[in-house]
Amino acid sequence: MVVTDTGQTRLELIHICLIVVMSSSVEEIQKVTGYLFESAELLDQALTHRSAAGPNNERLEFLGDSVLGLLVAAELYCRFPSCDEGTLTRCRAKLVRRETLSAVARKIGLGGLMVLGAGAARSGGTNRSSILSDVVEAVIGAVYLEGGLESAGAVVQRLLHEEWKSVDPALLVKDPKTELQELLQKLRRPLPIYLVTEARGAPHEREFVVECVLAEPADSFLGRGNSHQKAEQNAAELALHSLRT
Repeated sequence: MVVTDTGQTRLELIHICLIVVMSSSVEEIQKVTGYLFESAELLDQALTHRSAAGPNNERLEFLGDSVLGLLVAAELYCRFPSCDEGTLTRCRAKLVRRETLSAVARKIGLGGLMVLGAGAARSGGTNRSSILSDVVEAVIGAVYLEGGLESAGAVVQRLLHEEWKSVDPALLVKDPKTELQELLQKLRRPLPIYLVTEARGAPHEREFVVECVLAEPADSFLGRGNSHQKAEQNAAELALHSLRT
């Protein structure tokens, strides 16, 4: 924007630009969530990554994570009355995991509405799964703060509409960490300990190395993955294979 001779200062023009951007964000978020924010400032904070200056979305993400977990757990409890705790837990994990939430964020174009610092933006932050999943949770947290649990529930239903269709408890396979834990419990042995031993590579192409340590029998297994969760699963899978052979 070019400064004219109307007496507007550079600071005033920047303020006007921010209002326009925030207004646009409110409209876009309303389209994808069905919820209209009264406070553009709250939404702006929900969309601001910690790498940017000013208030960021870390606290809202913390809140949204718990709100999302509660809403999904309640819906699963009602939808599948015959499922046991373990099955419901696996269903919830499928719906609230990073991969699911980041896919939702990409589908609705949430990355394009985010505010990131220059470094995070240059390294592909608007397409990084960890950042995208966090911003989904931050938006849910902001909706809860402003509109309450009922509004947050409506937003979660709308955002996860397609994902709910794919939840079939009968088809869910236990992940390696769960299988390893249940096997060790059955054998009356101590549960495994997972230690992140290495994290290497650029921020957008990280590789994690995690050690799965068993007490009985004393052994350890190194797993690798592009997140510490995937590395843990890989290490648990190696431990399972060893115990079963």
